[in-house]
Amino acid sequence: MVQVTGSKSESNRLLILQALYPNLTIHNISESDDSVYLKKALHSSEKTIDIHHAGTAMRFLTAYFASQGNREVVLTGSSRMQERPIGILVEALQQMGAQISFEKMEGFPPLRITGNILTENTISIAGNTSSQYITALMLIAPKLPNGLTIYLEGALTSVPYIEMTLSLLKQIGVKASFREKTIVVEPQERIADTTVTVESDWSSASYFYSLVALSEGLKVTLKNYRKESFQGDAALVKIYEPLGVTTQFLEAENAMVLSKSNHSLENRVSFNLVDTPDIAQTIAVTCFGLGMECHLTGLHTLKIKETDRLEALKTELQKLGAKIEVDDQSLHLSPTKNILNNVDIDTYNDHRMAMAFAPLALKTSLAIKDCRVVTKSFPTFWEDLKNIGISVSLQ
Repeated sequence: MVQVTGSKSESNRLLILQALYPNLTIHNISESDDSVYLKKALHSSEKTIDIHHAGTAMRFLTAYFASQGNREVVLTGSSRMQERPIGILVEALQQMGAQISFEKMEGFPPLRITGNILTENTISIAGNTSSQYITALMLIAPKLPNGLTIYLEGALTSVPYIEMTLSLLKQIGVKASFREKTIVVEPQERIADTTVTVESDWSSASYFYSLVALSEGLKVTLKNYRKESFQGDAALVKIYEPLGVTTQFLEAENAMVLSKSNHSLENRVSFNLVDTPDIAQTIAVTCFGLGMECHLTGLHTLKIKETDRLEALKTELQKLGAKIEVDDQSLHLSPTKNILNNVDIDTYNDHRMAMAFAPLALKTSLAIKDCRVVTKSFPTFWEDLKNIGISVSLQ
């Protein structure tokens, strides 16, 4: 049985809430770099805080420090982090009364943040922006003097991540709602003593779905997963059915079993991943390994991740012989039967590139460069692959 680290998405939200409500206790917290850097930052008294590649930490901490009176920090990160836009979140916080300035380039980290009491309790923000911007505002909202109402304008994206934040707020006793395009979080000075156990990370489960799909009959049991999950990436259960994987939940054991199905595979699959962009790389690589045609849409947020994930996917899959086309928000993979051997896969400082390509070792010989980048979200990944019988040699 594989114990996947606690959900990074849930853990990072709960860490901010714990900083605001210290009587919140968290179990099964993520061991990811992102969560480690976030936790360290929340306990730091330094004037400059470096969160390295941790994008979630950058967004959540921007809102958190902006709402902390009498605290001034410079929030910075890696060179790639300084290329990732944050202007939409900063502008929203400034409209609420925050004092934030850009140290280098307008709209990008590093940020100089002077904590302030934020009294403005209504804000409008684009609904198709990163859900992390919206979540950052939701997390600080209950500790604001007047709470917060957020109006989402235009089309909505990554709604499950907003729903996750809402569910966690309610779980600790905060009154909040999300109806149509309006989020309301009521002010709450204190909460009752509360303990929350973080569900294991569904994004990380995707790599085991891929392994089972590409195998001749591998069966994997993953611990601490719920059929009714807060995490949007639980959509994997349905997505991987046409890719040949069945999911059985063992409720008594709080686990799920992934196994190879008996039915024949479809020739072509098409998915809109606007709510689940983090599993796009895994799905594309699985389909390539299966020789299946694949069309993925709703991928516009992948352009501003650790790397431009669409271009990175295209480059690395082409090394293996794939026929693939990408644009700003979609990917089309043509069916390919021949997979090239002895290919070096570049990872672009992106943990998901490393883990998404690893299951192809069941189909061909390949080397994952900068393989330790997986610590960003799944530090025990390579050890867990060994434990289920996959040959791994770390260099």
